[in-house]
Amino acid sequence: MKKVSLIIAIVFLFAKADAQLREPKLGIGADFGFPMAGFDENATYGLGGSLVYQQPVAPNLNITVNIGYLRFNGKKTIATFKYRQSYIPIKGGARYFLGDYLYGGAEIGAILPATSGNTTAFAYGPNLGLEFPVSDKGSLDFGVRYEGWLRNSGNESFIGLRAGYNF
Repeated sequence: MKKVSLIIAIVFLFAKADAQLREPKLGIGADFGFPMAGFDENATYGLGGSLVYQQPVAPNLNITVNIGYLRFNGKKTIATFKYRQSYIPIKGGARYFLGDYLYGGAEIGAILPATSGNTTAFAYGPNLGLEFPVSDKGSLDFGVRYEGWLRNSGNESFIGLRAGYNF
């Protein structure tokens, strides 16, 4: 019950009505991935970066385009090579602002292998984050997401964190 009350308090703390369309934004950020089902047997963590473009389409609603690079480092060493896989995620989605700072959203897209030995995957996942203005046009963007990847060879998923700056 305490956790639910805390979540409700945080939502109301950051929720503030905003009737105007926001400006389009381009953000650059660092991404961190913590493998779950399917990934955690081989990979320990992922590091990368991404560009996120946001185009407002309605008050508090932005359409997003996300392209990046993500490399997962492995647990296993085969001969003298350690498992490392790199990917290029290309995703689109929506971000809904519950107020000036708090947002929730979802993205879907393709995960292209940047190293040999993998196939393209379909990506999906919800996200939640906070965007804080630091200047007239700039803002800090902190988000957390669950991301699942579907491919013929199986499913993989991870919890992702992103810290970025929007122009």
